[in-house]
This record gives sequence, C-alpha cells and structure tokens, in this order.
Amino acid sequence: MSETYLIGLGNNDDDLRKKADCDFVSFWDNQAKQLSWFSPWEKTLDWKPPFAKWFVGGTINASYNALDIHQEKKDEKSAILWEGENGESRNVTYGEMFSQVKKFANVLKSLGVQKGDRVTIYLPMVPELIVSILGCARIGAIHTVIFSGFSATSIKDRVFDSKSKVIITADGGYRRGKVVKLKDVIDDAIKNIDFVEHVVVLERTKNKISMASKDKFWNELMNNASDSCNAEELSSDHPLYILYTSGTTGKPKGVLHGTGGYLTHLYSTFKWAFDIKDSDVFFCTADIGWVTGHSYVAYAPFLHGATQVMYEGAPDFPDASRMWSILQKYKVTIFYTTPTALRMFMKFGDAIPNSFDLSNLRLLGTVGEPINPEVWKWYFKTIGKEKCPIIDTWWQTETGGMLISPLPGLDTIPLKPGSGTRPIPGVNVSVVDENGDDLPANTKGYLVIKDPWPGMLLTLWNDDEKYKTVYWSKYENRYYPGDYALKDDDGYFWLLGRADDVLKVAGHRIGTAELESCIVSHSVVAESAVCGIPDEVKGEVIIAFVVLKQGVNYDSKELAKEISNKIRTDIGSIATPKQIYFVSKLPKTRSGKIMRRLLKAIGNNEKIGDVSTLEDGAAVTEVQQVFDEFQKSIKSNLN
Repeated sequence: MSETYLIGLGNNDDDLRKKADCDFVSFWDNQAKQLSWFSPWEKTLDWKPPFAKWFVGGTINASYNALDIHQEKKDEKSAILWEGENGESRNVTYGEMFSQVKKFANVLKSLGVQKGDRVTIYLPMVPELIVSILGCARIGAIHTVIFSGFSATSIKDRVFDSKSKVIITADGGYRRGKVVKLKDVIDDAIKNIDFVEHVVVLERTKNKISMASKDKFWNELMNNASDSCNAEELSSDHPLYILYTSGTTGKPKGVLHGTGGYLTHLYSTFKWAFDIKDSDVFFCTADIGWVTGHSYVAYAPFLHGATQVMYEGAPDFPDASRMWSILQKYKVTIFYTTPTALRMFMKFGDAIPNSFDLSNLRLLGTVGEPINPEVWKWYFKTIGKEKCPIIDTWWQTETGGMLISPLPGLDTIPLKPGSGTRPIPGVNVSVVDENGDDLPANTKGYLVIKDPWPGMLLTLWNDDEKYKTVYWSKYENRYYPGDYALKDDDGYFWLLGRADDVLKVAGHRIGTAELESCIVSHSVVAESAVCGIPDEVKGEVIIAFVVLKQGVNYDSKELAKEISNKIRTDIGSIATPKQIYFVSKLPKTRSGKIMRRLLKAIGNNEKIGDVSTLEDGAAVTEVQQVFDEFQKSIKSNLN
C-alpha cells in the first residue's frame, strides 16, 4: 500500500473541503445553486432518520437541466457519438436531443402517462434509450430501466412491482453479432399482466416481430408528435426513477431516487472527478441498465453539456481491439470503465492497445468493484502512458453517485494503486467495528456513512420497512453499505469487498476480494474468482478458478503450487485453496460482474439456476467440464 503516484489536474481547493467539513448542509446548499431551479428551496435538509429530503420546497426538472439550459450555446454541439456493434454510427447534437425528448414527452402524454406514473424501459444501448429517460423526466413520469439482458421472468417481477402502464422496447438489439429479440421477451413477460396499456416498439434490427393491439411503433408515434413541450416544475423530492437491484436472495429491491438532491450530487461529482471541459469527449462503458449508466451516462454528462461516446455492444466484439478502436476513432479524452473489463483486456497483452493512438486520453476511471493494484498499474502504464490520473470510484446503486474517489478537478494528491483515496467533500465516511466504534488506521472493519448526502436513495419502492432494515439497522442513524474497508495512515480508504462475500475456513473469516486480489497479483494471472464449498472438518474450504494471460505456457500442477505458495506468504496458510482450476474464461453478466454463485453451484454439485444475465454460456460449460474432469481424475486415482 506504500507505492504512490503523484499526478493530478486539480487546483488543491482545500477551502472547499474545509467548508464541507465545517457544515455539510450549507456546503451542499451552495452546490445546488449551480443547477437551474424554477423556484428556490425553503429548507436545505429535512432529516428524519433514516429518511432525508433535500432542498425542500424547491422545484426543478432533470430534463430541463440536461437540455433546455444548453440550447443557446450548444445547440449544434455533439451530445452523443453513438457506435453500434454492427458498425453503424450516429452523431446526435444537443439540438436534436432537445427536439426528440420533447416529442417523446408528448408521445407519453398521448398514451395517458401522467406525473408519477411508472414507465418501464427495456432497450439496447441506443440514443433512444436516453431520449426515453429524459422524456419521462420532462413530464414527471418515473422511469424504471431494465437491463436488456434480463429474462422474461425478471422483467415480469419488475413490471408487476412498479405497476408500469407503458413499456418501451425494441424489436431487438445486437450483442456479439447476434440479434437479441427484445420484443419477444417483453411479449412473454407481460402476457398475463393486464395493467400494461401500451408497448412502444423501436425498430432497431428489423427482425420479425408480432404486434398486438397495445403495441405501437416508435417512429409512427414520433412522426405525429409535436416538438413543443415545457418541462414540468417538480418538487425537489419528486421521484425520478426506480432501479431494481437484486441481492443474493429474495425479490429485487426497487431503489427509489429523487430529483433535486440526486442532480446536485451528480453535477458536483462529475465536475470534481472528471475535471470536465467543453472540449472533452467522455466515454463511460456502463450499460444504462445499471446505476453507473443512469448517473454518469444518462444524466451527469448532460448536466454539463458534455459530449460522450455511447456504444451498443460487447467490449471485445468482434475482437479484443474494439474498445481501443473506439477511443482512437472518437478521440476520447476521458475513459471510465470496470476493473473486470480491464482484467480481460490485460489478458490479451499490451500489443493490441499499443497499436492504437490513445494520445488524446487525459483521465482514466474505474467503477463497479475494487481494482487490483496490478491492474491499476497496467491501466496507468499501458493505457494512460503514465500521464493520466486514475480515479478509482466507490459508490452503489443506493448512493446515487460516487462517495469515495480521487478528484482531479479539485485536488492534486498522490494516488495509491488499489485505493479509492478520500471521500468526496460533504460526505462523512468512516470504518467501524461491530459496535460502531471508529477503528484505528490500518484496521479492517465495516464502512459506514455517518450523515445524509444529496444523492442517497429516498427509500425502497413501496417498502419503507425493508429500507430501514437493510441499510440502517446495523448502526443507528448511519448508512451501512455492506462493505469491508480500512483507512490507512494518510486517511485513504481501501475497499476490501462485500462483507457478505466472506468465506469461513476453520473459524477464520476470509474476504473473497482480498484472496482474488492476491491471486491476480501473480505475474501470469489475468483474472480469478474464489468460492467456498462445504467441508466436514473446516466448515468450508476454498476453491479458485483462474484465467491466465494470453500466450502463457504452464504446467498446471507447478503453477497451482506457485499460486498457493503466494497465498500462504501474502495472506496465510488458512487461505490456501483446496483446488485451483485453470479456465479460459469466467462466467460473467453482461455488465462484467463475475457470477460467483454459478461457480459455487458447480463446486457444490447444485443446480445452476437462472442464467438470463449471463454474457457467454460457454464459460459455464467450460468451468463445469474442468471441474468434472478433475473429480473423475480423483476417483480414478482412488481406484
């Protein structure tokens, strides 16, 4: 943890941080004034733990702040540089977005959608997805975007819970060269739901679909719609969207975000973290079906009138050069992606990215999970050419926006590979023990947020009690995100993985993130995932699945021995895996997260269950084959 990189773009605005530390409520009051409000607020924060209302009495509109305010200066500026997986491209200006959003807002009105109604959006990564979102926001409808990889059952659960009266979808979308038949999935999902009144269908792939009486084509509706639609003046705490996030068990939780506080948080963090300039080309690889896509694709860039790249397909299709090709083509200056994607790119070596001109890059970021130090260094040296700061951001669906991150637009501070550095101004973060007492430096504990912040969720949709229980019951009046962390001597935070992603071996608690990071630090390892399987003696033993960098020649027994020895040295013998399996790929969701429950199911000889969000079924097949072959070899040796 001692290795540091002194690189930044900021102005070391200590005065701003001092003001935030002195009075966080007044601090956020001043930040909110940078947005355009229809009427001012009477009270900055109404805090009745665990419910917070920000900018009470103020009226605002997200669509107005995203589009209307930019029209005089940025009408012809590119808002979205869109790249389809199949090679199509579009340049959508702020003027065109403005017209399209107003038209679509009128389409929604014509379908009977009113303020407070819910609208489900199930679209591929196309500009019309953002048009749909901002169209809903314009009239005060609550949008609920469902990731376009979810199954009919998952959609049905979400539509039923939100009681959406309108669904927006497409005939299909492209993924890895194939057409994903989205309309067919929707038809299956809502066949027994009678409260869905209309389904709007965008023609993207022109695949054959069936159209029922409630189905209407996007283009036909838009062609008949007026492009005159004033933005609704909404209260600051008016719900903006529901985003469902699934846990390990039970039905998905509907995270409900408001408007004024959420926009304030996004506007501030986007400016501080990305040091955004009018000349920048921003590229966040997140799908809008996840919160990163909501906050830092659909909203924050528009609040600043920024130009961004939007990509439809898989990051490694048709080959591992696709991302670097996009960065070169659009002269991207800011690149924000996941550690999972970086580990995949790293596996293919340096030659591919080195063959592209990435010289326009000035800032790199990561999101979604803690980044391994080795991957951080690769990103810094190979992609950033040792000149780009890396912002390693920590936040959640529930927090709305980033809470811990380096802020090149605000500070020039040393960066430590693997650390999220410090909390953003105005957010009070700490590491505590089981009793809620602050822990000394370099001591692993539980991350908590001690005060409310503007981007925080309002509640869980139709479930205030679950909201209290899930996030606020462990520590009174303090938000508990469920993550392990420690704070070092310099006040830098190190995220150590989910507290519920813990293995119990012979009474010892071992975090999966810590163990996986150790394995990935081996020079030939690209990715790893660990899980536990029952053991009569130890309670649980560890098995590891390991992906090696491309072109590595190895003896599996010798390499497994090397990795095990490294774990013993770096963590301790208690963390030594019972078995290490070498595979070419790990099962992941389309958002890039490793599906550890599938690995655990295979390791425990259990049913795999729902794989509707799986990116590539071949990964599960290979893992199963490798596991089965090893079990057979054990039985053969015993006989």
